[in-house]
Amino acid sequence: MVALSPTKPERISIRGPAGELEALLEEPAQRQGARFGVVCHPHPLHGGTLDNKVVHTVARVMHEFGLPTLRFNFRGVGSSAGRFDNGAGETDDALAVIDWGRERWPGASWWLAGFSFGAYVALRASEQRLPQRLITIAPPVQRFQFAALRRPDCPWLLVQGDQDDVVECDAVLTWARSLSPPPEVAILRGAGHFFHGRLHDLRETILEHVTVQPAS
Repeated sequence: MVALSPTKPERISIRGPAGELEALLEEPAQRQGARFGVVCHPHPLHGGTLDNKVVHTVARVMHEFGLPTLRFNFRGVGSSAGRFDNGAGETDDALAVIDWGRERWPGASWWLAGFSFGAYVALRASEQRLPQRLITIAPPVQRFQFAALRRPDCPWLLVQGDQDDVVECDAVLTWARSLSPPPEVAILRGAGHFFHGRLHDLRETILEHVTVQPAS
């Protein structure tokens, strides 16, 4: 892993099932392997966009591993067409973005990540498009039907703040431990839901765990 600064972000439009999706493509200065990353943002009805700081931080970590990234606005957010669909339509949006990446980089594998509501969408999407690696941050297990989702057969890192005032840390841990095998769990002590003042720690936590647990 080497630190690679991304090139100038490129605003693009990706055809989604409800219309055009606004997306941001960022290429690292040098690619490392045939793979790319997709990052899903938090709840659209609570201010979640592709510009969310946690989403931006995760994309930067992917750049450090040499992955180009796609951040995108779910339907009804920014200039993306459509309207909120409680996770179902947003999963279709994520699948459309993944498929766009597969067409742009033929034969490439991909990493999939999501924060909060985006973690739910990423996990749903992984049931239909298995990523090389999954990263979920603060998954809202008490607000959506996580129990019905299958555990993806890939390296999976779950990051959770123990002072989260939106997602109950104990509920996340109980759910994670019910899975077989459970995901790799990293608890960030003192961190709230939005990781205010802790984005550097979040970055370091992801870097550490991803480096120790390489994707096959």
